[in-house]
Amino acid sequence: MSVFAALADPTRRRIVELLAKSELSAGEIAGSFSISAPAVSQHLKILREARLVQARVDAQKRFYAPDPEGLAEVEAWLQNLRGFWNPRLDRLEASLRQAATKKQRESKGAHKSGRKRK
Repeated sequence: MSVFAALADPTRRRIVELLAKSELSAGEIAGSFSISAPAVSQHLKILREARLVQARVDAQKRFYAPDPEGLAEVEAWLQNLRGFWNPRLDRLEASLRQAATKKQRESKGAHKSGRKRK
């Protein structure tokens, strides 16, 4: 399953968000949801396969944390989007600033001409 298909599910997104704060055991993750532990395990399996989380075994417990490799894929995709949007947003900002400056000048001009009539 692709990274984005795995993140399409809201439960899996929430798991990734929880793990972004700290490493958690499978039981701790399951305790954060109102679904069964096996259902959480299935979500964790999908997230592992998509390389969004990684597991570390310690005695009888599995601890989960974000997997930098899978998250790097998301970051690369976002970088491509930023490359598309940033120049357009910069031009929009410049245009809005220019329009605001023009409006201020017109407003001051109207205000000055209003004083001359008095």
